[in-house]
Amino acid sequence: MRTRLHWLAWLMSLAFAMQPLAARGASAGVSGQAIVVVISLGGFRWDYPKRDGAAHLLAIGKRGVSAPQGMLPSYPASTWPNLYTVATGIYPGHHGIVAHAFLDPATHARFAGGNKSSDEGSWYGGTPLWSLAAHAGIRTGCIEWPGCAAEIAGARPMYVASKQNSDAEAGVRQITAWLRLPESDRPRLILARFDEADEAGRKYGPDAPETRAAVRRADAVIGRLQAALNATRLPIDLVVVSDHGMVENEGAGESLDQFADLSGFDTEGALLYGKSEEARTRVYNQIKKASPDFFAFRIKNLPAGLHLDGNPRIGNPVIVPTGAYLIRARAAGAQPDLHSDRGIGGLDPRTVPAMKAIFFAAGPDIVEATTVAPFENVNLYPWLAYLLGLTPPKTDGSLNILSGTLRDGGEKQ
Repeated sequence: MRTRLHWLAWLMSLAFAMQPLAARGASAGVSGQAIVVVISLGGFRWDYPKRDGAAHLLAIGKRGVSAPQGMLPSYPASTWPNLYTVATGIYPGHHGIVAHAFLDPATHARFAGGNKSSDEGSWYGGTPLWSLAAHAGIRTGCIEWPGCAAEIAGARPMYVASKQNSDAEAGVRQITAWLRLPESDRPRLILARFDEADEAGRKYGPDAPETRAAVRRADAVIGRLQAALNATRLPIDLVVVSDHGMVENEGAGESLDQFADLSGFDTEGALLYGKSEEARTRVYNQIKKASPDFFAFRIKNLPAGLHLDGNPRIGNPVIVPTGAYLIRARAAGAQPDLHSDRGIGGLDPRTVPAMKAIFFAAGPDIVEATTVAPFENVNLYPWLAYLLGLTPPKTDGSLNILSGTLRDGGEKQ
């Protein structure tokens, strides 16, 4: 009897070894067949999960991977530049979405994230993950992810949820509905953005009780999403990130027009667009030593670490805050609530560590109980493409940074 059982076990193991990789599951490596669900929790600072006891996020980290000391957003650490960086693996200075709102000096057109202008694909560089997937015949779904409403690199997501689904609970229902579609219609890539924690952090400050409550509510949503994903019994790699962190506003902010005559300039927020070299030089000389709250640079002299690389959309001269200070170009006509925010983003994570974001992931293609050191978010794109079995174009990121989190170690790269 014992011999027969040994023979039976041997035959079963042989049959398993002969199965296609997709059928064998995660223990054999990365199948390239799992569904990938990417969630962004807006303004969710790197230390919120441990500080506020975000049990569901921490559980994802325990059974998968996490970055306990955070993930580094790109500069500026704000939503539209960074979520499009996650989608493309390219720094904002390279893909062109350099701020939430900006001007293109070449065309004099204005971009504003979430407005009609952001639906025009010509603003966007790179090949976003949903376009890469579409060209490979992979269906995608998107909820409020920057760039998803536009046709970029010749494609757009198959499913784009209405704005009302940016509510987290509605978003979970939408994701679940997509995953219940027949396999022939079901998306294999889903990206969704939920911003409750960001809104609370800005209004009340990152350390306020209201923000801590919003963090716990966001974590509860992740718990409900995880339960819904488990109920499908589908192979799903769940990835939870944030666009940026949050820091307490240190002052009422400053207006650049108190230091310089901005006649001859178009402006957007703190961005300055001089219409002549004479005007640009004049204003730079007036503001370069005007305040300890910011640095002023000519565009050709920007620090390399900002990766803005002379993109004219960032303005000239360029203002870089030195700390948690809100800077605007003009006092007149500013949004009334712009400088009443208690919490702010948009700063350089290399000098303001509170800008660091979160990273948690778990699923059949991801190793268990592993942590990674802080890494730049440009490295998510080649990693996500690998999970989908796609070959990405050259970007500013590298699969090598996160290959150790993959069950096969990224051996097919």
